[in-house]
Amino acid sequence: MNKDDLLKLENQLCFPLYVASRLVTKIYQPFLSELEITYPQYLVLMTLWEQDHLTVNQITHKLYLQTNTVTPLLQRMEKQGLISKSKSKEDTRSYIVSLSDKGKELKEQAHCIPESLLKENTMDQEELQLLKTTLDKLIHHLDEKK
Repeated sequence: MNKDDLLKLENQLCFPLYVASRLVTKIYQPFLSELEITYPQYLVLMTLWEQDHLTVNQITHKLYLQTNTVTPLLQRMEKQGLISKSKSKEDTRSYIVSLSDKGKELKEQAHCIPESLLKENTMDQEELQLLKTTLDKLIHHLDEKK
């Protein structure tokens, strides 16, 4: 591969990942619109549905995001009544993020999202699992590098 080939879009790893991310997010959009939430809010909710009462730092770590990205997101979610924030009793510099009743109720409505997406997908379950495993390895490898 020559030097110019390295700069071709078709030879980039980042481009198919970017496109796939955008297209998958687009598929989620109609379902999330019904819940009146955005995709990033959905990610925060899934994190809290799995384990409620997390610090902001724990959420940022689980989502591989920066605090300056998560903080305004959490502020909007608090205004929508999806979560509440309170100062940590162990560390007064930290905030604990908890699901509100409304946030907990959305979990029941969201159960249909993964099932609906699987029905629409043309890849079989084995292919999807292999893809997820490969992406998890890539994320782990890239995260170790930072």
